[in-house]
Amino acid sequence: IFKYHSHIFVAVSHIDVLALPIFKQEESNLPPDSDNKILPFQYVLCAATSPAVKLHDETLTYLNQGQSYEIRMLDNRKIGELPEITGKMVKSIIRVVFHDRRLQYTEHQQLEGWRWNRPGDRILDLDIPMSVGIIDPRANPTQLNTVEFLWDPSKRTSVFIQVHCISTEFTMRKHGGEKGVPFRIQIDTFKENENGEYTEHLHSASCQVKVFKPKGADRKQKTDREKMEKRAPQEKEKYQPSYETTILTECSPWPEVTYVNNSPSPGFNSTHNSFPSVLFSAQNLLPTATPQDAQQWLHRNRFSPFCRLFTNFSGADLLKLTREDVIQICGPADGIRLFNALKGRVVRPRLTIYVCQESQQAREQQTKHENGDAAANTFFGQCMLSGFPP
Repeated sequence: IFKYHSHIFVAVSHIDVLALPIFKQEESNLPPDSDNKILPFQYVLCAATSPAVKLHDETLTYLNQGQSYEIRMLDNRKIGELPEITGKMVKSIIRVVFHDRRLQYTEHQQLEGWRWNRPGDRILDLDIPMSVGIIDPRANPTQLNTVEFLWDPSKRTSVFIQVHCISTEFTMRKHGGEKGVPFRIQIDTFKENENGEYTEHLHSASCQVKVFKPKGADRKQKTDREKMEKRAPQEKEKYQPSYETTILTECSPWPEVTYVNNSPSPGFNSTHNSFPSVLFSAQNLLPTATPQDAQQWLHRNRFSPFCRLFTNFSGADLLKLTREDVIQICGPADGIRLFNALKGRVVRPRLTIYVCQESQQAREQQTKHENGDAAANTFFGQCMLSGFPP
């Protein structure tokens, strides 16, 4: 199996990864082929690539919604390489994220909208019964597009994933027949640090996918193949062949990876007091605030999803934004909320409802009172039936 996948890796190694803004520290392209760089790990998605992709473009793979797909986690280390993880577990985090820049900027709003329309559903799930060699799998309830698990590189490991959203769910709907947006499947792998936390980055790789309704991926693959067969031989040479599996290509680690890997995970230990008040801000943002102060203000006022967009904004920069600016950047709901927070406007509620949980003692007294009333009514009824005054 290892030799087979090594052959595939060489076959597609000439394909450059797109220089996407979503990968913060990523260089414009990978090292040249002459380096023959061997990565410590290799991830193989068991789904065929599309034949309708040009030679120097990134591969594209079609997936069916809700179908389980295997990702083989392969150990590519040379003898003596990374000895500190020999005999130890590593942690991998799998994400489904947007490929398009427009959707990257509004990712939080897109995912919240999807959550609203599909309550209780997840974007990404693990098929645990099908998976082999994974330990302590987790699906954070606050991150619908992320799963994580531990695995031993020296043992056979295959993880099966299911993607439950389809590409057209995030398309601006007009007249039907919309072209679905592409996603990225990214895997980040970490080793333990001195404190036993999996925060030291080892390797990251990703691939481009589109997700269709059940059986739709098979039909799209067949359509692409038939189109390629009709092309002239000279035209076919401009396109990649369809590979039986998809090799995830090296990329930079996910920008928010340090947040996700904080232990314990916030999604598993959330409390009602974890979030600040929605209506009232701790303090107004001042024009003299530095970019670091502005970041802290955004965090305190529940605008954390937009901190990455406003990384270099000072207080003065944020206060210069118009209402239209913030709505365009953050979407209508969060945009209006951010604008009101920047201007120090507090939205007063029309109605405030106070809810209190009844104590056990009060419930017992109420039960005794009801039982007493029932007994009195029974006695009164018996007296009336017998003809005697109560």
